Amino acid sequence: MFQCKGRAVLIPFFAGLWLAFGCSESEQRAESSAPAPTPPVAAVPAADAATAQAEAEKIFSERCVTCHGANGAGDGPASAGLVPKPRNFQDTAWQQSVSDEYIEQIVQYGGAAVNKSPAMPANPDLMSKPAVVAALRVKIRSLAK
Repeated sequence: MFQCKGRAVLIPFFAGLWLAFGCSESEQRAESSAPAPTPPVAAVPAADAATAQAEAEKIFSERCVTCHGANGAGDGPASAGLVPKPRNFQDTAWQQSVSDEYIEQIVQYGGAAVNKSPAMPANPDLMSKPAVVAALRVKIRSLAK
């Protein structure tokens, strides 16, 4: 739920439609184009952080490399048949243009959730693992050239 002039605005996730009670059209557009907020992540103990990082590395090598490539250039073995091509994580302009929250959202909810290619799959199993999602974001950020 979002707040608009002190009143609640419901946003059904599955259809991308929403009912607004008293919001102006410009407020509706601004709310509908903004990615959903990511809840804050609590500090993670070092041992848990290391475990999350190891799990993130494993997930990246098993799931992400297929399309994004080992170095994140968007040149994985499955990328040849994809239109649009997978995101090149080495692109510093793109890295600077997106927030950490955006990266975490697309990792969890997939491309369709942020109006990008639905070929980028969701990872619903990661929704209960914020430390692993954060570690995947750090991995993606580390690939910038």
